[in-house]
Amino acid sequence: MSEVLRNDHRQIRRLEKIVVRCYTKLYSEEDIPFDDIEKMVWIMSEFLDTIHYSREEDQYFPCVASYDSLKEEIRAFMIEHEFGRRIAANVSKYLQMWKQGQDQREPVARYLKTYAIYLDDHLSKEDKFFDTAQNEILSKEEEQMLYEEFRAVTAVLTKFDEMVHLIDYLETTPWMN
Repeated sequence: MSEVLRNDHRQIRRLEKIVVRCYTKLYSEEDIPFDDIEKMVWIMSEFLDTIHYSREEDQYFPCVASYDSLKEEIRAFMIEHEFGRRIAANVSKYLQMWKQGQDQREPVARYLKTYAIYLDDHLSKEDKFFDTAQNEILSKEEEQMLYEEFRAVTAVLTKFDEMVHLIDYLETTPWMN
């Protein structure tokens, strides 16, 4: 399961680069299609929140915590997940206002920048956490059991594929070059 979460992180790092390019261009007064920003928001809310955080919060963290280990780190990650949800909600809120004709370029850019900074910090800490959990706490059998539970949820795999497809699309947009 640690490898599944690490793979999620590799895809999320791709999103992070897209978000950085987007807010940089917005701050430079360049236009980014609203549809493309909405795709980023979809990945933030539908994949990161609904799928990735759920994998960690509902499966991985409880298994690690059952060994009475890394509880403070898990608590911090849960707080950070909530912080990420709030940032994504603000991107969405200001984007909708912008789409309705209000000049909300700056708040959209600011919250996207905040989200990119959050992702970089959060993913780095979680990757170290996965290393510790995998090497010092969870057995290979437990890792396999968690992985099998994850594989049983096919809706998750569909969302993952959809997210990768959207990231592929966003990486090839003209404003990314």
